[in-house]
Amino acid sequence: MGLLSKRLQELGIILPEAPKAVAAYVPARVAGSLCFTSGQLPFREGKLVAEGKVGENVSLEDAQQAARQAALNAISVAAAAVGDLDRLEAVIKVVGFVQSTPEFHDQPQVINGASWVLEEIFQENGRHARSAVGTNALPLNAAVEVECIFLIRE
Repeated sequence: MGLLSKRLQELGIILPEAPKAVAAYVPARVAGSLCFTSGQLPFREGKLVAEGKVGENVSLEDAQQAARQAALNAISVAAAAVGDLDRLEAVIKVVGFVQSTPEFHDQPQVINGASWVLEEIFQENGRHARSAVGTNALPLNAAVEVECIFLIRE
């Protein structure tokens, strides 16, 4: 068992099965020593954990949990793309999209849900560059979407 697998076990986190693409794209793509994930929606057991707009019918806390789930899904698709979870060495960048009302301005707080779990799992190697963007709509009415760039261990 590698370092990342051990860390997940210590934290009691079970990664979900890597979600399948819902349109014409691949869930993750490897380029050199980097793995780029497509935007991951907050699916858990085939269902979105949060649908709708943050600031309207989705609370900040529920949106943070959705961002957390989307980040776990990103780890899963990256691990599938590189062939082994323990080949993921570090998180380089996170981009988060938040479906929100025009009056909602706490998108960074929502995407903290993704950042917190990535830092919890990868520890110092989980610290990353990040963007948090508000939008008026996301696929399947998801409250959040998260994409990641991971460094692959040689």
